[in-house]
Parts: sequence; C-alpha cells; structure tokens
Amino acid sequence: MDSANQRMMWQNLAASLHADKTMLLVSGPRQCGKTTLAKAIGTGYANCDGVNWDIAAQRSRVLGNPNFFTTMRRRDRSTPLVLLDEIHKYRDWKNYLKGLADEHGAAYRFLVTGSGRLDLCQPGGDSLAGRYLSFQLWPFTLAELAGRRRDFAQWAADPLAVELGDLPSLRQIWASLLRFSGFPEPLMAARDTFYRRWSLAYRKTLVGEDIRDAAAIRRVAEVETLFALLPERVGSPLSLPALSTALRVAYTSVQAWLDLYERFYLTVTVPAWAGDLARAVVKERKAYLMDFGTVTSAPARLENAVAVELARAASAWTAWGHGEFSLHFVRTKDGAEVDFLLARDRKPFLLVEVKTGDESPSGPMLAIQRKLRVPAVQLVDGMDRFAVFQNDFGGVVVAPACAWLALLPG
Repeated sequence: MDSANQRMMWQNLAASLHADKTMLLVSGPRQCGKTTLAKAIGTGYANCDGVNWDIAAQRSRVLGNPNFFTTMRRRDRSTPLVLLDEIHKYRDWKNYLKGLADEHGAAYRFLVTGSGRLDLCQPGGDSLAGRYLSFQLWPFTLAELAGRRRDFAQWAADPLAVELGDLPSLRQIWASLLRFSGFPEPLMAARDTFYRRWSLAYRKTLVGEDIRDAAAIRRVAEVETLFALLPERVGSPLSLPALSTALRVAYTSVQAWLDLYERFYLTVTVPAWAGDLARAVVKERKAYLMDFGTVTSAPARLENAVAVELARAASAWTAWGHGEFSLHFVRTKDGAEVDFLLARDRKPFLLVEVKTGDESPSGPMLAIQRKLRVPAVQLVDGMDRFAVFQNDFGGVVVAPACAWLALLPG
C-alpha cells in the first residue's frame, strides 16, 4: 500500500500545480486528510509556517497581524510555504487571500485547505480569479492504496488494459473499502463498531451543523431525513417530485438541499449524458455517497464505490491538465442503460458497467457502445480472470473490478 500518512499521489499533484501558481487551494470532504496532507507537504520546505483557523490561539495570529508569516524564523533563503487551514471560516477570507497573493505571491507559496465552502470561489468573476489553482482531495481509493497506477498517457491510449497482479491483495484492500469507505480514520481502524459510530457522528456534524450554518437552514430535520433516504436510492435516478412529496416540502427545497450535499462532499452527483445520443434521457441525475459503507444493498454499494473511484479519477485528471473530464450515466428512452460514461473534453471517452457476477458483456452496454463508438469496460466483483472482446467500436473488456480500478492513473 501507499503510505497512509504521506499520500504521495496528491503531493505530486500539489507540487505540479504549485510550480505554476504560488497559491494552491485544496478542498474536499471533512476528515478526508487535508490537514495531514498539508503538513506532509510542509515537511518538504525548509521554511514553513501556518495557522489553523479552528484553533483560537492561531486564529488570533491572523487577526492581530494578517502578515504574521513575514516574521517566521527561517533555516535558509529558500521560498517559504504558508499553510492556511480552514481559513474560509474567516468572514473576509477571499479578500484576505487576494491581498496575500497580490502582495506576497512573489516571495511565498500559499497552501489553503478547507471544506466544501472553498468551491464558492470557483465561479468566474470573483475576487480570487486568476490568482490560484486548485484540486479536490478525496478519501482513499483503491487506485491510491494499491500503488499500481498506470501512467496517464499509457492508460488513455489503452484504457482496456488489465493486469491481475496480486489479485488476493487487491481483493483485500477492495473489501476493506467496501466495508468501511475510504475515509482514513474508519478505514485504518477497520472495526465495524468504530465505523458505525464514526459514520453517524460524521453525518450529524455535516448535516446538522456545517450545512445548517453555511446555508442558514431552519428545517434541519427535513434535511437530515432527505439524506437518510439516499442510501436506498443509490444507483437509481433521483425523482425530485417523489422526494418532495415524501418530505412534504417544495421541489425547489429538495433541489437546493441536494446541491448542498454535493457542495459539502457528502455526495457525488452523476448527471445523465446530454451529448449527441438519439432518444437519450438527459434531465436526470444520480447521487452516490462519499461514505458508501452505509449503503446496505451489496450491488448498490459496489456501484457506489466504483462511482467514487471514477469521480476521483476524473477530478484528478482535470487538475493535472490532461483534459476536462466528467462522469455521467447513459440512459435511453428505450430503457437501455450503462452505469457510467467518462467524458473527455465533453466527448464520450469510455463506458463502464458494474456487475456483481455476470461475466457476459451487457446487452444494453453493447447497444449504447455501437452508438457512441468508444471502448467499454464491464467490472465484475469476484471474477478471477478477464476476457477481451474485439469489435468495431473500440472493444470490450470484462474484468475483476479491483484489478482494473487499481490501474487508474493518479
């Protein structure tokens, strides 16, 4: 396994982005390891200082002297790194960061970490535009833990390649992820009782406190109830009218709450593919959970875990500059459906179907492949070999889920 503490896959991405911009913003789910990653990156600098806004004594450093880091005691004359953790909780944080970038960008590097609220600075036209680069840190995935990732260029040239390697070891890691999710604390504890307690507390904190405070929500009970309805709907398109009726709240409220779940990284939203595909259903979306260990249905949990692996990959590849990647599902009005479609620069790139045991290529997947003309992968849980099927549309591989996912580039 890759080191659980160092997370070199993400350190490498951070180093690449910091080479182009002095300010780097790292967002991601609460408790996914952002602070740990920042500290690990900091060890690579001879001169490093920083604050965590959640700690009162450190918060006062910023309030007392916004340029506190200029007085740090240095080991040499190399460029210092300034760590700003949870600084988005400072009311004037955007203007503060803008000032740092403009005044000190030539002499310092800044690493800003925080929860989903950092996404609020993404829209164009805000005060930070052009001053930073960013990426999203994810909980552990199989591709990170297995340490078998392929080079992106090689993978993109042949995304159907499979290497079984040490399959029992891969299965063990994959089983742990399916059982405890990829969040560092429960994954490393590896105990069911700890995971259940952790998951409940995590959900309560995010929905009952973070989202409530950020959006000034008064109907917290309904927001919690809506989230509790999602695990049993994993893998199915969300019906907002049905959820609205079940909760007896406005359709627009359900829509707004679902958007908040995504902003705070409780969920991964996968929209229907809206490209050029005859009779495609384009106005639906699915929601998958970051903490997918709470999904009781084994097939749905498997699909959810694959969704997180693919979404992580799409997010990281975009941050690396390999293209604009996005994750979708494909569904036609005739009822044909494929679980996932990876798009590159708004064009179909790769179909991915997930099965618990069927080793024959899916009929709907083949039908949609003929229309989109892209390679297709069918991931089967528990399979111990792989099969390759040649066709005129890019080919198909049916493979063990853990073996193929472990090769996804960082």
